[in-house]
Amino acid sequence: METILILVFILLVLFGVAIGTPLFSIIGGLGLYFFSSINTPTSVIIVEIGRVANLPGIIAIPLFTFSGYLLAESQAPLRLIKLSRAFLSWLPGGLGIVVLVGSAIFTAITGANAVAIIAIGGILLPALIGSGYDERFSLGIVTASGSLGVLFPPSLAVIIYSIFSQTDIVLLFIGGLLPGLLMIALLGMYTVWYARRAKMPSEPLSLKKIFEATKEAKWEIPLPFVVVVGMFSGIITVGEAAAITAAYVIIVECFLTRDVPFNKLTQVIIDSMMMAGALMVIFGLALGLTNFLVFQHIPEKILDFLQQYFTNKYTFLLALNVFLLIVGCMMDLFTAILVVVPLILPIAKSYGIDQVHLGVIFLSNLTIGFLTPPIGLDLFIASMRFNKPVVEIFRATIPFFIILVIALLIITYWPTLSLILIDVMGKRPPLIVI
Repeated sequence: METILILVFILLVLFGVAIGTPLFSIIGGLGLYFFSSINTPTSVIIVEIGRVANLPGIIAIPLFTFSGYLLAESQAPLRLIKLSRAFLSWLPGGLGIVVLVGSAIFTAITGANAVAIIAIGGILLPALIGSGYDERFSLGIVTASGSLGVLFPPSLAVIIYSIFSQTDIVLLFIGGLLPGLLMIALLGMYTVWYARRAKMPSEPLSLKKIFEATKEAKWEIPLPFVVVVGMFSGIITVGEAAAITAAYVIIVECFLTRDVPFNKLTQVIIDSMMMAGALMVIFGLALGLTNFLVFQHIPEKILDFLQQYFTNKYTFLLALNVFLLIVGCMMDLFTAILVVVPLILPIAKSYGIDQVHLGVIFLSNLTIGFLTPPIGLDLFIASMRFNKPVVEIFRATIPFFIILVIALLIITYWPTLSLILIDVMGKRPPLIVI
């Protein structure tokens, strides 16, 4: 019976995602079916939906979502690009590095890889090609950088993973800093190598341009520092950080820079809350389904099966990476967190894998999964945005994909990279599994 339930669960989720069925329908339908199959009242799912309102840190999701939508409506992306270009364009391949850094910052703030490719890529792709960069390289770096900010504060993906894995959110953000920087650094090294080989010209460092760009972006610059320092120091919680961010963004974009007219704020609120509301419904249904999986001891049964083939955590981690890359190319980030985390978390603990390290591996995998053919989400977003065949986009991303996989292997098999800052800052709690 349990084997049949596991197979039905996996097949129905994959089939539903493949044909475009709304996620809440898949999860809710599975929950109703499975609870009915064991003669348990389906009202337990309704109870779980009510529990969503009391989840730790849940208030941060609608507030950060609103802040991201509002920033995307403003001229903040242009100011951040100009700032990055002023500081980095003197390097060999400086404009390419601007793409990496600008996209990472914007993805972290807005919480959506699609926005980074559409907004940042739409601005910088013509600039790259106009500066003499090969079109294939330009398409590849813009597409590959679309999800680089997933590990950085105040990423929604980290917040949602924290809630569903019951991992301290501050520890996840601290643990993700060095791995996220590693991805950017390796891609940056490749960009510098490409620029030197192609003899690309670099712009001279201009203090005047730095001053002008800093002056224009003076209101956006403090935002990430307030959020990061506040949360990491323990002065404010993630919910308080989200509230401060939302209030700050409203003041800056509506009153100081006046990029977003105040009468347009209502529409931004509606659009962002529709997104946040949809996530809340999915969360409630996912919690109901998770309870069923735990009640039926499904993770333990999967563990018993895996231990027949993977005798240590290193082989398990390799298999997990392959599995998550496949999941990442078939599901969006939030769907994968809701469906997969409840299954793999107890299994990973049994192998002695640190809880924070697992979160970093999980999110890094799904970041790369967006570039994984045949249906990696970023490939299709870039294809539509730049009016290029998906095959051409994939070919352009191959070297960047390989580099990111190398970074993933380093992150996976060198846990110190994810944990050293936690140890240095003395943030490690005694309950984390080592």
